[in-house]
Amino acid sequence: MRKILLVEDDTSLGETLTGRLQKEYLVHWAKTSSEALQYFKNSADYDLLLLDVGLPDGSGFDLAEKIRKQSPSTLFLFLTAQADAESRLRGFELGAEEFIPKPFHLKELLLRVKHVLDAHAPPRELELNGITVNFTTMSLKKSTGQIEYPPITDMKILQLLIDKSPRILSRDEIMNEIWGIDKNPSHRTIDNIIVRLRHLLGSDGEKYIRSVRGVGYQWANEET
Repeated sequence: MRKILLVEDDTSLGETLTGRLQKEYLVHWAKTSSEALQYFKNSADYDLLLLDVGLPDGSGFDLAEKIRKQSPSTLFLFLTAQADAESRLRGFELGAEEFIPKPFHLKELLLRVKHVLDAHAPPRELELNGITVNFTTMSLKKSTGQIEYPPITDMKILQLLIDKSPRILSRDEIMNEIWGIDKNPSHRTIDNIIVRLRHLLGSDGEKYIRSVRGVGYQWANEET
């Protein structure tokens, strides 16, 4: 799961952002620059930093500069009520991916976060029984070199099961995640897709996609 460090001193906004982001990412929330630096010292493997500019113990710009010296490749977005051109320029000069003025729409922020992370994500591949599953190209490459492109929906469900592992996902949860609450197919549709995915994964397909009676499906491996 991708990891985000949120630096925001506003308690209400911090709680809202943390609660929503945690549905998709691992989130640490710091309220000050010093707390953020401590988080970064303990665990520098953040995929993205969301930085408020106006912090109680300094500027988010200064914080970004310190972090850049430790980890030049770290991605970050600025959140600020300072929407003047000078502030925006300083943010971009420091290497910010985005500069989001407050107040902002929560959905817009979430989309921007996703866009930045997806744009910088390395190709996602998984090796199983001589089959290479590539979630960037949504393809499967067999040991013979043959490449197949299963239906996108099938691949999205496979990715969902893997990303949510070791959780067991109900058919309803899978439908809501893939199609949304307004366009749900039937449970039989999910079952048929699972059958196809198991076939694609070869002889161990049923081992990797486990049926949990009365609940749903779980991505499993030799350790789970």
